[in-house]
Amino acid sequence: MALCRIEPENNVALVLEAWSRLSAPLVFVGNWDASAYGRALKARYGAHPSIRICDPVYDPARLRAIRDRATLYVHGHSAGGTNPALVEMMQFGVPVLAHGCIFNRETTENAALYFDTPDDLIRAVNTLARRPDAARQTGARMREIAERRYRWAEVGAAYFALLDPAGAREQDVPAPDQTGNRAA
Repeated sequence: MALCRIEPENNVALVLEAWSRLSAPLVFVGNWDASAYGRALKARYGAHPSIRICDPVYDPARLRAIRDRATLYVHGHSAGGTNPALVEMMQFGVPVLAHGCIFNRETTENAALYFDTPDDLIRAVNTLARRPDAARQTGARMREIAERRYRWAEVGAAYFALLDPAGAREQDVPAPDQTGNRAA
């Protein structure tokens, strides 16, 4: 699966170009109709037999259902820093194929598979298909990194430390409720 705002810096065209040359299915969720760029890509690749273009999903339960069925995650973002979609997907324990920019490499501790071109992405998909053991190991590593580095208590404590370095403590961070939201 892939999930993002349909913007050039998220390398949507690159991902779709690669996938148009693969037979494996891809579910790609995004705001396709928000720009001429998205509409053009949807028109070009929407009827491709292995690509399923899906409108944005904002309902957490529906999005969770889509993510639960993923066997890998393609992350084309190449700007902006640590991306929540990447961190969220790492929790699912599936292999991550990420654009090779420094932000994604840092977030995944250089343990994902990386691409910069359609051919790189095709090679990464084919590698995982040929080596299911490597796919499982990569997915397990993604989950381990996410659970170790991207827990609410860790992230919240870091923010509190930025605001008040002398007074920040992990127990000061409110715990999330069942939906992942925090009490005010």
